[in-house]
Amino acid sequence: MNSVSDLSSGSQSKNHYEVLDGLRGVAALLVVAFHILEPNDHGIRFNQIINHGYLAVDFFFLLSGFVVAYAYDDRWPRMSQWNFYKRRLIRLQPMIVMGSLIGAALFYFQRGSAFPLIATTPSWKLLAVMFFGCTLLPLPTQFDIRGWDEMHPLNGPAWSLFFEYIANILYACWLRKLSTRWLSLLTALSAILLLHMLVTGEGDAIGGWALNGAQLHIGFARLLYPFLAGMLLMRSGKRIHVRHGFYLCSLLLVICFALPRFGSLNHLWMNGLYEAFCIIAVFPIIVAIGAGNLKATVASNRLCRTLGDISYPLYLTHYPLIYLYTAWIGQGVHSLGQRAAWGTLLWFTAVAIGYACLKLYDEPVRAWLSRRFLQSTSPGAAVHIPGTDPAFPVDPARF
Repeated sequence: MNSVSDLSSGSQSKNHYEVLDGLRGVAALLVVAFHILEPNDHGIRFNQIINHGYLAVDFFFLLSGFVVAYAYDDRWPRMSQWNFYKRRLIRLQPMIVMGSLIGAALFYFQRGSAFPLIATTPSWKLLAVMFFGCTLLPLPTQFDIRGWDEMHPLNGPAWSLFFEYIANILYACWLRKLSTRWLSLLTALSAILLLHMLVTGEGDAIGGWALNGAQLHIGFARLLYPFLAGMLLMRSGKRIHVRHGFYLCSLLLVICFALPRFGSLNHLWMNGLYEAFCIIAVFPIIVAIGAGNLKATVASNRLCRTLGDISYPLYLTHYPLIYLYTAWIGQGVHSLGQRAAWGTLLWFTAVAIGYACLKLYDEPVRAWLSRRFLQSTSPGAAVHIPGTDPAFPVDPARF
């Protein structure tokens, strides 16, 4: 088992949770597939094939809580809050900027009946929205240029990074100081908030991307329990050791995401209970298995590293392609074969773009920013690059 007392300090390196890296990649690939299938359900949630694919966001929040606590809990005696913020900005912000730029570049190609506002959006307004997207500042509905009321209309999934930043600020200012007892109590209360939202609302965790009271309620309910549970899981030292943990956990994620929707329009609470069970119980078990599987094979570790590396760029760049696909579907009747062919091509294109952004942009930019802003004042000290250095094991950005 790994516990807080096991965490390394000083020059010692920490364990690198390769399996958690890999699971982050699996969830990212699944959420891209979910988004591709989504325009084909004609607005009827019961028709989705990967019906619960949006739960990848909640899984990412859980991973984030675990990893942030693991990477930083023991560093505060020698690290300021500003230094923590710099590290998180260097880790997350470059791809946020790239996602907004790609979204702006493809924006006018997405015009059509699915997005009627695009045809009337002047270029100055597009550039203004792109700028705010690069900063991750949420936009009110008055700046909606698509028609979906998104706080980031050029790259919808960026809403989860907005909440990720909120979680990091809460962690640095307050959560890191909580004892395990108080953290447990807060986690339990947040579980009740999440359960209440799921069983009394629309029966699912869909939402969080608009700057209004209802959507912010959903967003915070989705954020708080997973992030706190991840922190608590790390500090408790609870690990589950099984053989072939990565493949088992990947299968569990596929099952959780792909099971059909439960209940009916008159019994939405049934699906809410299922999703609460996944988020509150199953996802922590998956992370406990992933964290307890430190002795995977060389091939498995290589696969996990590759999946982990591509997961964040893939998540932050794929959705402008989804807008294109949605606009194309809205232009007329297309056969199942046509939709499947273009959807498959989109999936592979999204992976290729994500990998290209990783190698040609994200890694070089983060390396430069780390040298520029994280250079130690100690002579000869090494520069730690979040996400690549053992001191920053698995550093997911959430979905």
